[in-house]
Amino acid sequence: MTQIQPQIEKAIAEIRSSFPDCQVDAETDGTGGAYVLVHGVPLGPPYVQPNIWVGFQITFQYPYADVYPHFTGTDLARADGRPLGEGLGSATWRGQAATQLSRRSNKLNPATDTAALKLLKVMQWLRTHP
Repeated sequence: MTQIQPQIEKAIAEIRSSFPDCQVDAETDGTGGAYVLVHGVPLGPPYVQPNIWVGFQITFQYPYADVYPHFTGTDLARADGRPLGEGLGSATWRGQAATQLSRRSNKLNPATDTAALKLLKVMQWLRTHP
C-alpha cells in the first residue's frame, strides 16, 4: 500500500496544531493521500451538538487540489429545530451514512489554502450558517 506523501503528512501535522484539543486520526488512502478524521471539534449554537467529528480526504494532488467535501454525523441538528439548510445534505463517507458539509474553494491558492485553513473555514461557515 502506498504511504502518505510528505506534503500530506505536513498538512495533517498542521491540522493537529490548529485543533490541539481534538484527536486527529489519519490513514493512507492507498494513493499517497490520506483519510483524516478529527474528533471532538467544537461546534455549539446554533446546533444541538457541543462537539462533532469531521472527516475528509486529502488527495495525493494536495496542495493543488481542494480538500472537499467534509463530512460529519447524521445526527447533526439545529437547536431551533429548523432544517440544516443549503450546503448540508445526506451522503456516505467511507461506507457510513453521514452529513456532507459542501464548501468548495472556487479560487484555490496552493500557497495559502491549507487543509487546516479549509477545516477552520468550514467550521466557521457551519457555526454562522443561517
